[in-house]
Amino acid sequence: MTGTTTVGFVGLGAMGQGMAGSLLRAGHTVRVWNRSPEPVAALVAQGAEAAGTVAEVFAADTVVSMLANDEAFERLLLDPGLLAGADTTLHVNMATVSLALAERAEALHAEHGIGYVAAPVLGRPPVAAAGRLNILAAGAPELLERAEPLFAAMGERTWRFGDSPRQANTAKISTNFLLACAIESMAEACSLAEAHGVRPTDLVEMLTGTLFPGPVYSGYGSMVAERRYEPAGFRLPLGLKDVGLALAAGAERNVPLPFGGILRDAFLDALAHGDGDKDWAAVAEVARRRAGLTD
Repeated sequence: MTGTTTVGFVGLGAMGQGMAGSLLRAGHTVRVWNRSPEPVAALVAQGAEAAGTVAEVFAADTVVSMLANDEAFERLLLDPGLLAGADTTLHVNMATVSLALAERAEALHAEHGIGYVAAPVLGRPPVAAAGRLNILAAGAPELLERAEPLFAAMGERTWRFGDSPRQANTAKISTNFLLACAIESMAEACSLAEAHGVRPTDLVEMLTGTLFPGPVYSGYGSMVAERRYEPAGFRLPLGLKDVGLALAAGAERNVPLPFGGILRDAFLDALAHGDGDKDWAAVAEVARRRAGLTD
């Protein structure tokens, strides 16, 4: 694959826009489509081609998609008519989707002679814009090799998890479940400290400088301690979606996830209190309310 390869890109949200930009900087010809026109215009200004329809995207050599959820992916990209008329021979789905959808997508693409790999990512929008994502990939080895130059443009490391696309989605769902647990545990610890007169910012500074260094506890810990949830790098409804994906994956193989039910209810509580446009770290406000802490 060379810089002259045409890459179709569907889904230019907070993550997708930065990822498509990274492909452009690497020299690829990028043809973009999005439901709203503003991100398309921004990328066209950087040198991308605007696609009028999703079918025009699927005329590219390789398609990359980064849509918000199963419903959007299925509605836009699993149309048998779209796949039957496609010229593309490889579709790289970089979104976090359910394991059931991953299986349906792989089978339907195979019916139409299109390779399919899953490659969800770790990283927030600034990381995507910088081309420094961690990419969790799975699929047929020869397809992953074809996609590797794209991964190299968008990320700093690609982690391979097997020959079945659903394995990459399993790894990503498991990771996001752990992140949600970490946020909830930090929220409860900070609420406990605050209730006894200890400043949460002091607690988090100590924890991240001793027991829990690293981006998760330092990044989300400071957001929780400072109650700083905007601008949202990962919106709260997406957190609820991923907790639901983890619960569904657990039920499929009889893997109990006791914290999953607690997390689901906490996210629902946060949404019910109007926090849907905030970062998923805003679930920490639920712990504060349960503790009777008021502004």
